[in-house]
Amino acid sequence: MRWIPFLLITLLFSCTPLKRDCKAFKTGTFSFETLQDGQLITTTFTRNDTLEVAMVNGRPDSSDVRWINDCEYIVSKRNPKNRAEKQAVHMKVLYTEANSYTFEYSLVGKPRKEKGSVSKLKD
Repeated sequence: MRWIPFLLITLLFSCTPLKRDCKAFKTGTFSFETLQDGQLITTTFTRNDTLEVAMVNGRPDSSDVRWINDCEYIVSKRNPKNRAEKQAVHMKVLYTEANSYTFEYSLVGKPRKEKGSVSKLKD
């Protein structure tokens, strides 16, 4: 019975809502890390309201950005090189921190979702 107050206090403090200040991440320069074929790949990209330019293997790769609301947007490659690149990606910011955000993404129309995180390098 002594553990009940401890459990209640733990539950009270662990249920704080997650912050979602998505407007702060609409524009700027960002960094994203992912594992590809067992290698850690870092991609840096710059986004304004409607355009995202990433450096992929030392070459720029441009995508159009269409905002659905402050925390969700669709990314479409400007010059897709193959059928897979033609597929748009739905991005949804789940929560934000001081200089980063965690997001969920999926191909438009597909149920499978993945998660990732992005760090903001500069405005």
